[in-house]
Amino acid sequence: MSLDAQFEQILAAMKAAAAALRDGGIPFALAGGLAVYARGGPPTEHDVDFLIREEDVGRAVELLGAAGFRAERPPEGWLYKVYDENDSMIDLIFAPNNRPERVAAILDRATDLEVYAITLPVMTATDVLESKLRTIKEHEASYDDVLEIARTCREQIEWETLRAHVDDSPYAKAFFTLADELGLTR
Repeated sequence: MSLDAQFEQILAAMKAAAAALRDGGIPFALAGGLAVYARGGPPTEHDVDFLIREEDVGRAVELLGAAGFRAERPPEGWLYKVYDENDSMIDLIFAPNNRPERVAAILDRATDLEVYAITLPVMTATDVLESKLRTIKEHEASYDDVLEIARTCREQIEWETLRAHVDDSPYAKAFFTLADELGLTR
């Protein structure tokens, strides 16, 4: 399958799941690579990420099951995975970076954008980049994704807010050195 066809399938899964969550009254926000895409970044060929509150997970899984998705609970403990009939994967993330207490504020900051002919809440570029920066660890110290987000969404990022939120991470500090030197934070 071509990347264009795969991306179309991911977008169709996103649209169907977003409609089911919206119609079921579940607060959510598009997150991850598709949030970056919605804000002007490149297409993703991986999956769909939705941020939801932990107390809404059970109901969200029920609603998506009724809409034809199948669910699985992976061992990580901070998300559920649902799949459509084409095996397009959607992560229902309820404890990003093991910080479930931050979800409500992130959902409040999300803004409605039209993506693939559906209007849905999308995480801010600042929140997406913070989440991605927090995934960088000693054994997974790649800056490719975060630099791409910084390049494509730099005008939408609240740089000082982001800096303050990730000040406890040496990997985020290294990112800021790169971003500053590349002129992305100006």
